[in-house]
Amino acid sequence: MMYTFDTRVRYSETDANGKLTLESIIDYMQDCTNFQSEDLGVGQEYYRQKQMVWVLNFWQIIIDEYPPMGDWLTVGTQTFGYEKMFGYRNFLITGRDHPEERIAIANSLWVLMDLAKGRPMIVPPEVGDVYGKAEPLDMDYASRKIKVPKEGGRASEPFLVQEYHLDTNLHMNNGQYVRMAKAALGVNPAVRELRVEYRREAVCGDRITPVIYALDDQYIVALNDDAAKPYAVVQLFVRG
Repeated sequence: MMYTFDTRVRYSETDANGKLTLESIIDYMQDCTNFQSEDLGVGQEYYRQKQMVWVLNFWQIIIDEYPPMGDWLTVGTQTFGYEKMFGYRNFLITGRDHPEERIAIANSLWVLMDLAKGRPMIVPPEVGDVYGKAEPLDMDYASRKIKVPKEGGRASEPFLVQEYHLDTNLHMNNGQYVRMAKAALGVNPAVRELRVEYRREAVCGDRITPVIYALDDQYIVALNDDAAKPYAVVQLFVRG
């Protein structure tokens, strides 16, 4: 069953054109899954006591429209399956007063981590069952692996992970990787689809060097450590 909440596009969530930003769409989706967990009684305190945490492994977000400031939206999420340590989750954003108007749709893959052991764990029934299981939303599902080109990359100025980049797990928040990738481009492309493969967590003090690959209809940005190993790979498909 789809869990939803309504929200209004705030001025602070818009870009220079007065439209909702990609980063704010990501924030809405992250907020939605956290609201659902809290309302189901398996929120942050529950997971803290159980020494477990869900870690995002892959995003795929298709954006149909960037609504203007003041628009009312409905943000929804649902789980559609579990496999060993993995959880599969959809997101859907529509117009509140026009639910047939799709703003964005997403597929995501999450990994349940055992914090005490520092490794993935099998999803126990008491965790998986509480969310229920819905049918996957109708969209083109992409592979969770993003292939980084072997050559042609352009390194940008490195970023230092600061305290304000972190979430409650003391890792860099999922949306911050996308902010870094877009900032490294030096342009603000009209993104029609975003894919992010999260390979490992960045923490405060880590230095991240974006390496940009400009292709025909997309950018791939590898957010690398000093040994050229990615923390995450961001793929941005742009409108022509």
